[in-house]
Amino acid sequence: MNEATGNFRDSSGAAVRPPIAWALAVIAGLVLNWLYPLPFLPAAMPAGALGGIVFLAGLALLIWAATTFRRAGTQIQTTQPTATIVDEGPYRFTRNPIYIGMFLGLIGVAIAIDSLWLIALLVPFYLVIRYGVVAREEAYLERKFGDVYVAYKSRVRRWL
Repeated sequence: MNEATGNFRDSSGAAVRPPIAWALAVIAGLVLNWLYPLPFLPAAMPAGALGGIVFLAGLALLIWAATTFRRAGTQIQTTQPTATIVDEGPYRFTRNPIYIGMFLGLIGVAIAIDSLWLIALLVPFYLVIRYGVVAREEAYLERKFGDVYVAYKSRVRRWL
């Protein structure tokens, strides 16, 4: 809400767009890994294949969640208004399947290139998403949908 005009801003007001935060974490991890590699997996482990599977699992979850949003007629972007509370598809199990998909994607990249830097960057990425995005989204959804969202929050976990 704009205090001066009393206008309600119909979006979450997220501090950052999640795909940008994800891309920055990956780029930072790749640069750090290039400057000072920190492998964490045994040499015999098929890191590329295992990382690829984890990455694809995250991507599949993200696509499933985005498709569910589109079918419900609501926006995916944090800068756009939310039209409805979605409680189908992956949203039956978690309130944040897109962000879980992003975490899995980051873990998959970390495994694929065997980089402890990318694993370490999960912490700041989590903090940015949790406090800069999810907290604002939840406050926005509670303001906009009231008891409907509160009931959904009581039924479905934030993460897993």
